[in-house]
Amino acid sequence: MDKTLYSKHQQTLLGLLRELRQAAGLRQQELADAISEPQSFVSKVENGERRLDILELRVICQALRISLADFVVMLEKRLDK
Repeated sequence: MDKTLYSKHQQTLLGLLRELRQAAGLRQQELADAISEPQSFVSKVENGERRLDILELRVICQALRISLADFVVMLEKRLDK
């Protein structure tokens, strides 16, 4: 599997994060405020310039009001397509 920041799987992950943020009605700045990070952090994550570790992903999921487990299920479904 390709492990670059721009692999198909990585792009699927980033797309899901962006989609969930937008579905929650949050702008990047609002999500950034909720996770105590600068807006540039959210932008870099969504653009693939920065990878998340599992704990950062958990914090983002909490801010989006989705459990990490539910996020993983959603991601797995998209990766299996």
